[in-house]
Amino acid sequence: MMTQKQKTFTIYLLPLVLLCIPLLGTLISKEINWSVSDFLIAGVLLFSTAFLINLVRSKIKKQSQRILICVFVLMVFGLVWIELAVGIFGSPFAGN
Repeated sequence: MMTQKQKTFTIYLLPLVLLCIPLLGTLISKEINWSVSDFLIAGVLLFSTAFLINLVRSKIKKQSQRILICVFVLMVFGLVWIELAVGIFGSPFAGN
C-alpha cells in the first residue's frame, strides 16, 4: 500500500517521465524537433495538471466528485495540448 507522500511523489514524477520521451526523441532523431520553449510549455501544462489533480485528491472527500473533477481536468489538459499541437479550434496560439 502506498502512503500519501508516495502517491504525491508519483503524481509529480509522472510529468518528468513524460517529458523524457520527447527529449530522447529529440536527441536520437532528426524528425522530432522540440525547442526549449516547447519543453517549457509542455512542462507547465503537465505540472499544472499534476498540481490540480493532487489538489483535488487532497481537498475533495467524496470519491465520485473526485473522479469527475479529475476527468474534467484531464479533458481540459487534452484539449489545450491538442490545440497547441494542431489547432483544432483555430485560436491565435494554435499550432501548425
